[in-house]
Amino acid sequence: MNRKKKNYLISKDTISPVEALKGIYRRTLVYNEKIMLCYFRLNKGSEVPLHSHEQHQVGYVIKGKLNFFTSDYQFIAKKGDSYIFDSNEEHGARVLTDSEVIDIFSPSREDYI
Repeated sequence: MNRKKKNYLISKDTISPVEALKGIYRRTLVYNEKIMLCYFRLNKGSEVPLHSHEQHQVGYVIKGKLNFFTSDYQFIAKKGDSYIFDSNEEHGARVLTDSEVIDIFSPSREDYI
């Protein structure tokens, strides 16, 4: 059986950023079919519009401050805070200061591979 070698270690510095939206840069780090880890750098003033996806999403703010919102709720997340959005839950964000976040998606997002 011919198996593809698994990457156990990935450095974010070896991944080229993709501008997902204006001022929002994504680096897809490690993933398999069930889970995915992404690093985002977000410029102050950028925005993620209200959207949803089948994947559950949990995140951690490494640096900065963001105003997350759903169709009926909003909250400010800053350095050291974590957040969660359920599958198909509409959510978005306004970036209040230059920020860095880690997001985990389950299952993995095909559009981020």
